[in-house]
Amino acid sequence: MKKRSAMSKRKTFIFSCFGIAIGLCIGTVFKNYRALEIVKRCKIRPTQTRSALEIIGMSSDETIYNSQKNFVFVGVMTAKNFLNGRAKAVFDTWGKEVPGRIAFFSSEGSYSSSIPVIDLKNVDDRYPPQKKSFMMLYYMYEHFIDKFEWFIRADDDVYMDVSNLEEFLRSIDSSKPQFIGQAGKGNNEEFGLLSLEFDENFCMGGPGVILSRETLRRVAPHIPACLKNLYSTHEDVEIGRCVQKFAGIPCTWNYEMQYIMRHNSSGKTAFTGSLKKKDVNSAISLHPVKQAPLMYRLHSYIQGLKAHELRQESLYVHRDIIKMSKLLSLNGISDKYLAPGVPLYSPLSGEERFEDHTVLGISPDLNKFLPNNTNEILTWEFIARSLYSAYHSNPKRKIDGTTKEGLEDAIIEIMEHINNFSRQRGRVIEFRELLYGYSRLNPVHGQDLILDLLLIYKKYRGKKMTVPVRRHLYIQRSFTSIFVKEFDENFFNLTFQMSANNSEFSSKFKNILNTGFAKISNSFSLPVFQMNDIKSKIAFTLPIKGRIESYKNFIRNYEKIAINSDHNCNLLVIIFGHDEEVKEHIEILKSLKSKHAYEEINFIRIVGNFSRGLGLDKAVRSSYIKNEQIIFFIDVDMSFTQESLDRIRLNTIEGKQVYLPIVFSEYNKNRRASYQNDLNERGFFRQFGFGICSIYKSDIMSPEINGLDIDIYGWGLEDVKFLEKIIANSYKQNLILQNTADAETNFINLNQTRKKLHVFRSPDPSLVHVYHEIDCDFNLEALQYDMCLGTKANTLGNTNLIEEIFLSNEQNIDYILKLNGRN
Repeated sequence: MKKRSAMSKRKTFIFSCFGIAIGLCIGTVFKNYRALEIVKRCKIRPTQTRSALEIIGMSSDETIYNSQKNFVFVGVMTAKNFLNGRAKAVFDTWGKEVPGRIAFFSSEGSYSSSIPVIDLKNVDDRYPPQKKSFMMLYYMYEHFIDKFEWFIRADDDVYMDVSNLEEFLRSIDSSKPQFIGQAGKGNNEEFGLLSLEFDENFCMGGPGVILSRETLRRVAPHIPACLKNLYSTHEDVEIGRCVQKFAGIPCTWNYEMQYIMRHNSSGKTAFTGSLKKKDVNSAISLHPVKQAPLMYRLHSYIQGLKAHELRQESLYVHRDIIKMSKLLSLNGISDKYLAPGVPLYSPLSGEERFEDHTVLGISPDLNKFLPNNTNEILTWEFIARSLYSAYHSNPKRKIDGTTKEGLEDAIIEIMEHINNFSRQRGRVIEFRELLYGYSRLNPVHGQDLILDLLLIYKKYRGKKMTVPVRRHLYIQRSFTSIFVKEFDENFFNLTFQMSANNSEFSSKFKNILNTGFAKISNSFSLPVFQMNDIKSKIAFTLPIKGRIESYKNFIRNYEKIAINSDHNCNLLVIIFGHDEEVKEHIEILKSLKSKHAYEEINFIRIVGNFSRGLGLDKAVRSSYIKNEQIIFFIDVDMSFTQESLDRIRLNTIEGKQVYLPIVFSEYNKNRRASYQNDLNERGFFRQFGFGICSIYKSDIMSPEINGLDIDIYGWGLEDVKFLEKIIANSYKQNLILQNTADAETNFINLNQTRKKLHVFRSPDPSLVHVYHEIDCDFNLEALQYDMCLGTKANTLGNTNLIEEIFLSNEQNIDYILKLNGRN
């Protein structure tokens, strides 16, 4: 028995030692594993050892009493996945303009080197973010309660107009408990499920929640208790319940808060369309903005509104100075003073002021400008469903987008002014329709408008009524001062200085072209051109059938300019017709090729009826033209110079821009003997012709464009269809922001691979359409035939000549007299 007992004790001791050894091994493994994890985490990001004040860039001695940057603290609730997207967009836009400080609160372990991030301990990114929201408020209380007057809880998908925010909060007593936001009680599906009493509400978290310092002081110590007693999954509801219980105040019941702190119920597509709306212009916060590009777009629009307000304020200042100068009988501008008390040179920088005080200070008046003779009289344009102009090449034309946008802006601004005190008066006036109007432009003073509007008068206080009314508006949109941008280096003086030294001029001029355009582009958004871009090869594409004499003239001009002068072009002729019809055309090309053996001169034969669209499409798809070359569509009646080629290379940008020059079209030389002395007598700029065009082959063959339409035969229309295709593609690209809500997260990178081609148009007097008789075929389609007749009518002569021909016939005069007498 004793031996058995001793053996049992020995076994127990051995097993105990063995167990202890195993336990030590396992403990060592776990200890080392924890150390490895810590090292691994250290490699991912630096340990966040900065204090709360250092994170937001604030010194310990700053208080609400000695600093203007301690007015409001904005806490933006975000997540790790959104730090480099939505959170970064918030910080880059309105976050930099907060009258105080801003910080982004995320889960434990979150870090960013570009924005101030506070990672909340023991908090993750799970949704709903109950704990994150409460702990963010507690962090504000713990570190900043005595540093700021106001505290804002915001999401990373809200935009705030901080200037409106500051103006709003400065009018409220922050020493009292305040709980400000858009009040909510839950939607219909949630009614009765949020455990709210009939008189209780909450501030909706989306548009933002504003707490005064006193409110946060009362609520924050009880946050642990609030977290332990949650009645719903909505963090904004629970914050409202906590504030109601411990601060004793509900969310503001004010009806106007839904417009001040705006929540758009459109969801992901909110604020993707037009931003020119009253709720956008006057709101403090806009929610939701679900994609970073939308945040930048919205900020750009709001900044534009602020710039407009500043320009208007500057006009008011000029007008006040003029009025006071007259009232005080003071002298006006002198060598040193722009106006009494206003130095001509800035006292800070010493730079000269460029404002024309005598012009900008004139009060609004339709008679600002008084003509000295009949030639100086400003003409009015009539606005209805179309735009009617007396001195325009197209007297009746469609109202273009910029004019329509300008009218809408003016009407919106006027209606906001009319309804400025509508709430106090118990009525509102709504805009319904622009019936007609008049517009004129004074290059010195601005635009004058007379508008006849159909309005709806609605009275909702007392005896309610709705009445349609018509009102005339007299509007003057004054020009503001001219802004001059100076560069560090005087480009033109440097150019002249180098030209004096001919030996160094060539090399230095190359450097100017490479760097000068880059400097200019910083202010004027011009493309940056390199020397090799300026000499890109131009591929002339010429469709032709018959017209042998015009063809010979074109070939002579091409040889003189493109071959002998430019040395960097090639020619591709698309010849329509049967063997006998094209024989002479081919012989002329072969003769030119024999004289210039190293030049690229080719042709494509097409048997059948002439189709410019088909010919050009065959050309752009052929192997004669390379992807890196500029394709220049040209007609046989066009003459060009070296200046024309330089403009083509300058204005055609691969992947970005198509050049459609406005060519000069000659009148019949036999109709007016003095045509050589007056440009207006010689011809006109053909604004409605789009057939002369330059574009890179890589752009025209992209999937978005894919060549030209080949189903159009005869004269015209193929150029219009081609232009419509380019514009339609650009329009789709402009709508990309409206679809971001349903797109992939990397849609910006995907969109950069797509071609968005802008159309650039400019009059080019070096591109001349030589006059020739136009015969319009009756067999053309109706639209083509009408276009042909219009072009033929335009080549008859200018309006003065047509008027002279018409009045030279006595029968026409008798007819007009009888017609006027009958009326």
